[in-house]
Amino acid sequence: MRKDTKGVIFIGDGMGGRPMAELDGTTTLEAQDTPALDRMAREGACGLMDPIAPGIPAGSDTAHMAILGYDPHRYYRGRGPFEAKGVGIDVMPGDVAFRCNFSTVEGRKVVDRRAGRIKEGTDQLTAAIHEQIPTIEDVEIIFEPSVEHRAALVLRGPGLSHEITEVDPHDPGVDYLESRPEEGAEDPEGAAKTARILNEFVRRAHEALDDHPVNEQRREAGEPPANIVLPRGAGTAVDLQPLHERYGLSAAMIVEVDLVRGLGQYLDMDVIHVDGATGGQDTDEIAIARAVVAALESHDFVLANIKCPDLGGHDGDCRAKMEAIAKVDRAVAHLLDNVDFSRTTVMITADHCTPCSVQDHSGDAVPIAFYGRGVRPDDVDSYGERACATGIMGHLRGMEIMDALTNMMGRAEKFGA
Repeated sequence: MRKDTKGVIFIGDGMGGRPMAELDGTTTLEAQDTPALDRMAREGACGLMDPIAPGIPAGSDTAHMAILGYDPHRYYRGRGPFEAKGVGIDVMPGDVAFRCNFSTVEGRKVVDRRAGRIKEGTDQLTAAIHEQIPTIEDVEIIFEPSVEHRAALVLRGPGLSHEITEVDPHDPGVDYLESRPEEGAEDPEGAAKTARILNEFVRRAHEALDDHPVNEQRREAGEPPANIVLPRGAGTAVDLQPLHERYGLSAAMIVEVDLVRGLGQYLDMDVIHVDGATGGQDTDEIAIARAVVAALESHDFVLANIKCPDLGGHDGDCRAKMEAIAKVDRAVAHLLDNVDFSRTTVMITADHCTPCSVQDHSGDAVPIAFYGRGVRPDDVDSYGERACATGIMGHLRGMEIMDALTNMMGRAEKFGA
């Protein structure tokens, strides 16, 4: 077994899609010029991947878990713990953690789930929540902002349960919801208490934020106010085997959102922050690529993610998504020019599809391409949904990716004598 080889998984978040009439029946990935991705496909081994299973829309958290070889059906405990870990909150046994959005409401109606993708002022809004909502009943309220409109909430106190329904309706133009105990909850009293406290937090956060100076300034500027917090993805503490123990690889993660950073921290990966990696359309893709090259000097394995293709998909903005895909291509071009592929294997994929026509994650398979050391090339000549479907790698699931990669790296353990 080799000990000096390297591996990279490079993810264009939400980069997969569906054919669009306005793009002459092609997907955004097929329509965008991607010379670096096409070179990987032309000189590499291609296929399709279902992050979880065929037809199952994957979240970014569950997709990354599966791609790294951790079965979400066994280990997943909700989005909240990863988001909380990513912003620096340690989720302890008994805590209930949530992923949150700063959102815009009029009355109870959700006008914008992302408050115009607010980029400034969330630290001041968070300070108001800290000051005005330190506790509810006997439960400590721990709240921290993340990237743009995102945030994390942890409820810490006795007798709590994650078995509650969502507050966030996941769609604009409808009222936000009252949380309730899930039907058949194992701890109905704990679930009732948690739902009651969560609903009270949402109500009081709205009171604290609605007339906040940050939001008054946003209204004056014609921007949607971030006047409520909508939690979702209730979860409890996670126990995951460190990635270096599972695969024998020293590992780094370079990503832009705290949700995935939190997973990396749970897996004891070195989470590298990159100046200019904003998680938005303005992200510095070359800085991310340079960080991957630098990380390979001291690590066996690097996972990197560029977030912005997912944003265009959620917004239904094909042109923005195509521009984001071009950013991924430029980052991959930098890797092609600066990585030693005699001992490095790179895999490029999306963590899920976010079709502009759906404006959410879908259960469609995404294209994959392996390039570099240990790769047996096929006859695919471009990187895209249809082209990659004919490749030698066939149709994999996310849980099979690390096995395929470590085999090409020469790091796979033999099964049997």
